[in-house]
Parts: sequence; structure tokens; C-alpha cells
Amino acid sequence: MQNNDGLKRIKLIDLSVFILTLIVVSGLTLFLFYHQCIGNVNWYHSDVSNYLLEAQGIDSGFDFPYPILFKTAAFLMLFAKPEVAMAVAIMLFNSTAIAITKWYFNDAYMKENPSAVKGVVITFLSVGLFFISMLFPPKGIYLPGILHKYLGVFTPNPFHNATYLAARPFAILSFLWFLRLLPVYEEGVPKDKKVIRDYILFSLFLLLATMTKPSFTIVLLGASGLMMAFRCIASRFKTLVPTLVFGLTFVPTFVDLFYQFGGVFADREYSQAVLDEIAKRAVDYPDLDLYATGIGFCFGEVWKQYSRNIPLAVGIAAGFPILVLLLNFRELKKNSLYRYSWQIFIMSFIMTYFLCEKGYRLYDFNFSWSYMYGLFFVHFGAVYLLLKQTFRKDEGITGFSFKFLQNKKIKMLCLVTQWAAYFWHLTCGISYFAQYMRGEMYY
Repeated sequence: MQNNDGLKRIKLIDLSVFILTLIVVSGLTLFLFYHQCIGNVNWYHSDVSNYLLEAQGIDSGFDFPYPILFKTAAFLMLFAKPEVAMAVAIMLFNSTAIAITKWYFNDAYMKENPSAVKGVVITFLSVGLFFISMLFPPKGIYLPGILHKYLGVFTPNPFHNATYLAARPFAILSFLWFLRLLPVYEEGVPKDKKVIRDYILFSLFLLLATMTKPSFTIVLLGASGLMMAFRCIASRFKTLVPTLVFGLTFVPTFVDLFYQFGGVFADREYSQAVLDEIAKRAVDYPDLDLYATGIGFCFGEVWKQYSRNIPLAVGIAAGFPILVLLLNFRELKKNSLYRYSWQIFIMSFIMTYFLCEKGYRLYDFNFSWSYMYGLFFVHFGAVYLLLKQTFRKDEGITGFSFKFLQNKKIKMLCLVTQWAAYFWHLTCGISYFAQYMRGEMYY
């Protein structure tokens, strides 16, 4: 048991290392985001140029009903030029997501037998989650059916998409607060002040995530809705009333989603910028109804435009969490965070594979952003589980019920192998980030 002075020293070292690491990461990402803001079509490719116009109150000609990032950048423009303000806004959201992850892992693993080494390990693994990427071979080596490094494979950390990065801290908080409410929402109409506060916070986080970018929200709604419906039916509708009460927390988000997706489902007049874009795409897709509206169903046709080998694409994007799943299958039943991370990933895959936007946005493949959130959270869940196995050695590898996995040496080999897979993704991710920093094309 640590004395008070020892605990203070551990906390000071942990906090100091984290703050120093966060400053370095924030500086690197700020450099990247600023160069994206001042870049041109041949350098530092990103989607931020239209966002800059929106933040300045200039109509970009496209629909971006995502005010959180734009209003934050607009406020910062009171103190800095537009490019600097937008870069700082993106950096702040990205760094906030890192801090939330560090806070959560600390809360889970630093209360029990805290140590400075443990805190430093959590810091670097938390930060690493925001740099991991899909696996890819060196230049000149091509994988069968994989046409691009990024396109068709995708990454948990697409640094070229500002709204994805800006929404992620709210997405993480929504994910964590849903898990916090999962064990208690069926107990009845909430009366405890702490539970009521958590209901309000979950509703707020989900709304903020939606107002920044709805891609994670639609996945969470799908995964959570199915889970809650299943649990309600399994209880023979005894939990119907508390389930409906919990469902009220989703109402603000539904209202915002209806507003955001109004342009997808309704016939409307197109801006000149959109008409110009449609004219360009008519050359490549002469048989496509570019003026169609709504959400359509497909069987991976959009995905296949970017990858001819979807199973391999999934494998190299989620290799680390797939390996962790194979060695820890029974943890799906025991660990709610780990199970829910996979539910989010599976729902994101289903939506990405089977759903598409009709019309000129069809091959924008916007449902792939949902899949990338799924990739992030399934990596998040895998790291959370491995930290548990690493710090709580008595629990070890769960695995299947194979006896050979219970051997002490085999357990250690399994643990090392899983961490090696994580660092393989991280090594590729650092290389990929360095590519961004050099201004190279993201795909």
C-alpha cells in the first residue's frame, strides 16, 4: 500500500509525462492541420478548405450542417487568422479525445496498485491509439485486391478529415456513458440524482457528436437500439417502460439527424458548386442517376469500387483486434466494454457494406466514416482488455476453453503476440502519419 507522499509522487510523474507527451503530439498535429489549411490541391490533401469557408460565414456551396467545429473555429478567428484558428480547433478536439482516453484507462487501472511505470505505459498506449493505422507493406509490394493503402481499407485515424477528428471526443464520451448506463437503465425510471445526471450527460454527448459529424451516432443508435430491443424482448417486456425512458435520451439526437439528412431524402435545388460536381461525375458515371435522393441498399458495390478484396481489407485494418478476439473469445460474455466495442464494429461494417447514399454522393462512400469509427472503438476495446491482462496478471488470458492456453508460458506468449500486433499497427500508423507530415496523398 502506497503512503500519501508516494501516491502524490506517482500522480505527479504520471501527469507530467502525459502533459509533456500531449504537448508534443498537439504540436505535431497542429503543424499538420495548419499546413492542410493553407495547402493547395497538390499538397497536404484534406477536406478542410470548404470547412474554412463555412467557419468564416462564406457559403461553400455544399451542405455541412455540423456547427460544432465551425463555431469553435469561428470563435478562435476572433484572435487569429482563419487558417490558424481552424488548425487550432481541430488540434484541440483531437487532443481532448486523447486526454479522455487517458483519463478512462487511468480510472480503470491506476486505482489498483498505482505505479509511475503503469501510468507511463497507459500514457503511451492511449496516445498510440490515435496514431495506429491499417497495416500496409513497403512500397513496391502489393497485396491481392488491395488497390490503395487507405482507400478501401481505411484507418481508425484519418487525419485528412477534420469533422471525424472533431467529433471523436464526443463519440468516446457517448460510448463510455452508454456503458455506464447499461447496467442500471432497466431498474426503473431513474430517481437517483447521479443516474439522472448520467442520463443527461449521455444525451448531451451524443447530441454534440451528431452536431459535429453524425457518422458515429448512426452506428451507436443501430447497435444500442438492437441491444435494448433484444433485452426488452428477453425480459418479456417487463423492462419496456424504463427502456422507453432511456430512449428519451436519444430524442435530441434524432431531431438533429432529421435536420441533417433532410437534403439526402428531399428533392431540392442544387447550388452551383454541387451542379459543377455533378457535371464532373457524369463523365465517370454516365449510367448513374446523379440526382437521385435517399439512402439505398447495396451488397458492397460501393466498397468494391475501392477494394477488390474486402475480407483482406478488413483483416489488415483490424488485424490486432481480430487476433485479440481469437485469443479472448469468452471475454465477449464477461466484459461489457469489450463486447460493446465489437457490437459497434459489426454494426459499422453492416452499414458500410449494405447502405449507400443515392445520387451524386454515392461514390463518396460516406458510410465508410462510420466504419472508421468502428475500427477505432474495436482497437480501443482490444487495448482496454490487454491492459487488464497485463496489469492484473492473476486473470491472465481467457481464450477459448482450450487447456493449452492456461499454461503460464503459453499465456505470456499470447500476451506478447497480441502486443506485437498492436505495435505493428502503431509502426504502420507512425509511418502513415509521417507521410501526412510530408504532404503526401492520404490514399
